[in-house]
Amino acid sequence: MLTLYRPGTGWLHRAPAGPKAAVLLVLVVAVTLLPSTLAAASVAALVTTASYLIGGLGWRVLGRQVVSVRWVIVITLGAQLVFLTPEVAVANSTRVLAAILIAGLLVLTTRVADLLDAVERGLRPFERIGVDAERVALVLAVSITTIPVLVRLAAGVREAQKARGVRVGVAGFVIPFLVVSLKHADELGEALTARGVR
Repeated sequence: MLTLYRPGTGWLHRAPAGPKAAVLLVLVVAVTLLPSTLAAASVAALVTTASYLIGGLGWRVLGRQVVSVRWVIVITLGAQLVFLTPEVAVANSTRVLAAILIAGLLVLTTRVADLLDAVERGLRPFERIGVDAERVALVLAVSITTIPVLVRLAAGVREAQKARGVRVGVAGFVIPFLVVSLKHADELGEALTARGVR
């Protein structure tokens, strides 16, 4: 999510994170509840495309988002074609794609800090029943920031193996990657403990 944010001046970028998340959630739910027909799938595709264009992100960003989830769509479509008619399979896959792309609008147009602040504010009313809003926001922040770190660690392991001339296999990659990942987790845990987080 850290690498997805794209600075911009469109109305989606200017919208407050909390209300924007709520509206996009409603849109995602509405798209998923559409019937499994090609007409409904066309409506979902139209709403998604309009959201990207009106939101100021444009065709290029929309295209990149579609390409980034291509394997999800291929697997979803392939699995459904085994059990359902082609029309229903295509309609369902289009609805799934639309839901993913609409959800992606949130991270494309919202800074992580703003999103975390909105989560913390949204959870404050639940503190009466024992929910620690700050801790949930902290866990979410750590999770979000860890994803790009793990991607970078994986790339580092691959580069080190190539530099040594090691044939990269699954087992040969997984063990060094787990070692560096666990080392990172230990360092992160020590840093949080040093700051009084338990």
